[in-house]
Amino acid sequence: MALENKTQEKIATEVIKTLVSRFENFPVDASQNRNAPFHTAFLNAFTDKFKDKVSDIPFFISLSSWMHGLNTTLGQTFFENIAHHISNGEKREYTSKRLGNLKITQTQRNRISKIIADLSNGTQAPDLERENELLFTGGEGKLINAMDFSADVFMLDDDCVCAIELKSVKPNSGEMKGEKQKILEAKAALYRVFPEKDIKFYIGFPFDPTVDIEKESETSFNKDRFLEQIINMTKFFDKKETLVASELWDFLSGESQTMEQILQIINNISTVDFMDNYKYLLNNNNRLKPQYKKLLKEWYLFSELELVNNDETIRQKINGNKKLKRIYNKQIFEHSNSKKGVYRFDRYIELKTLL
Repeated sequence: MALENKTQEKIATEVIKTLVSRFENFPVDASQNRNAPFHTAFLNAFTDKFKDKVSDIPFFISLSSWMHGLNTTLGQTFFENIAHHISNGEKREYTSKRLGNLKITQTQRNRISKIIADLSNGTQAPDLERENELLFTGGEGKLINAMDFSADVFMLDDDCVCAIELKSVKPNSGEMKGEKQKILEAKAALYRVFPEKDIKFYIGFPFDPTVDIEKESETSFNKDRFLEQIINMTKFFDKKETLVASELWDFLSGESQTMEQILQIINNISTVDFMDNYKYLLNNNNRLKPQYKKLLKEWYLFSELELVNNDETIRQKINGNKKLKRIYNKQIFEHSNSKKGVYRFDRYIELKTLL
């Protein structure tokens, strides 16, 4: 089932914002980065590997840094924001500096320590049902602070609390033990707050990098193969605690083919003429041209398309109102350094009231 227009638009605005920020930092001219002596020295050992593939080492070094920045943007903001848009969830941080620590009992803490010890020495395999039974009993006793935890996506329903931690597809070595302990304490603490609800906590991976795209779909996944290549993943986590690639995105949206739709939106916007199209939409003189409407449709900007389709009515209603005229004359995207590429939904809301 297709995502709603408003959801597609929210995804599209995240794509536009991300692309604008990365264009600002793209290393068109790497001449200023000529002196990278340590990198260059190490790369000498790979000269034969670079042959016929990399001719400009300074540009290669700059591009590697740029790619690292893109990975950081996707991992820290893009995937999380998209997850919120398609699930209607939110980020929650139960930490001493945010919402405050939740409580667990000393009995629950002791059981969590035993679970972690058993998993660490291999006397127990990960077993979600067994671990939940231990966590969700032992409710009596001294209350203590649970460790700090956050959920990148937190969804609260009538009968269920669902939390998801979004992770890089290549987590740091040794990270899984700490993640497991945090999730066990989080589930125990959430159960005390929501005792009548089903408590679920997953680790989510946005795609499966082990997929051979020559033989498999880019949105497919092989969970066993993927989890096995993460150090200590299967030692500490039951497969039922993880969501991978299209499984994650379909779970978040409650629909099928979600990852495919997200990629389609990105591909429609992320073309070689992206910046030309972006600048075209920034030019208010283009608003009533056919190409303007065409671009709005291709970029899923349905709110702006609604305003353009009702432009005559809006201008009549403005009727000399200086405040509304100034709002009308704003560019459709923010262009300050901190918000560059952000669609002005506040402008849409103000002008929408005139319809």
